[in-house]
Amino acid sequence: MPELRSRQKTQNQNDDPALDAHALLAWYDRHARNLPWRVAPHERAKGVQPDPYRVWLSEIMLQQTTVAAVRDYYLKFTTRWPDVAALAAAPLDDVLAAWAGLGYYARARNLHACAQKVAERDGRFPTSADELQALPGIGPYTAAAIAAICYDEPIAVVDGNVERVMARFLALDKPVREVKDDIRSAVQAVVPGRSGDFAQAMMDLGASLCAPRAASCMLCPLQPDCRAAATGQPTDYPVKAVKADRPVRYGHAFVARRADGAVWLTKRPEKGLLAKMAGVPGSDWQDDKTAPAHPISADWKYRGTVVHVFTHFRLELDVWVADTDVQQPFEAGWWSAPKQWPGEALPSLFKKVLATTQK
Repeated sequence: MPELRSRQKTQNQNDDPALDAHALLAWYDRHARNLPWRVAPHERAKGVQPDPYRVWLSEIMLQQTTVAAVRDYYLKFTTRWPDVAALAAAPLDDVLAAWAGLGYYARARNLHACAQKVAERDGRFPTSADELQALPGIGPYTAAAIAAICYDEPIAVVDGNVERVMARFLALDKPVREVKDDIRSAVQAVVPGRSGDFAQAMMDLGASLCAPRAASCMLCPLQPDCRAAATGQPTDYPVKAVKADRPVRYGHAFVARRADGAVWLTKRPEKGLLAKMAGVPGSDWQDDKTAPAHPISADWKYRGTVVHVFTHFRLELDVWVADTDVQQPFEAGWWSAPKQWPGEALPSLFKKVLATTQK
């Protein structure tokens, strides 16, 4: 793969792409997105520093999720828990309930654990990517993002947007997952002094001008040397990887309902998918369909099948509802009325299940 160099080129380097970090930063200074966790470039120029707590929180929330989906959650979190000490002191159940609907719930558990670790350090986050990775839930990308944005560590910050930009800039002929190390090395080679702004500029470019299904090449500061732009077909890159078929699992959900509309909720196991979240009793999720083994004696009625897609499999969950006047139909759990559901730590899957009971 051609090495990325500065904009200064000798005669025998004319065929090499040169990512112009200065042009990118100039574009970012004019077009940076207004995000609630971000310090704008003109504010940074005045010495305003990003808050590591808010940058960390936003980066955890943004994993596998869009800015549009995250914004309201972020604002609610920072209103309720304005600093890392407040989040660390919060009960985990409250954090899980506030996270409900955002998905990938291990993030919420790790978020709480990380806050407690940072609180033990008097609320101070580590300042290097290496040290940050020792905290719960902080991997190489998140560590690099915090270290660059908050402390200007000269380190490559490579998310999905940056991978797409670089795959197009270099017109890479392999899927991104096969050349991740090459992309990281290429970005690292051109990180300028303003490493935090550079990282955010690359993200913004991929989220706007160099988007997944459209490329506004004539507006892009990297267009003069972009190999994909030169082909006239920039959206042919990144080269798509062959996707494996997503397996399907099957199960049953049992909704015990009281006369006043309250349903019986339980807390899911301490470990595993959707751990510690709220849900309704149900069967194991299996590779084959099985007949329902109703957990209590009642007049169970089938209310439909809920489909939910996880990262590695698709789940088809048959929903069964039974009205009961038993005070405690299951060994562990609690009754929850519909007006209480917004405050429960219900993941999207079980919100779908409960929605079938309201039809």
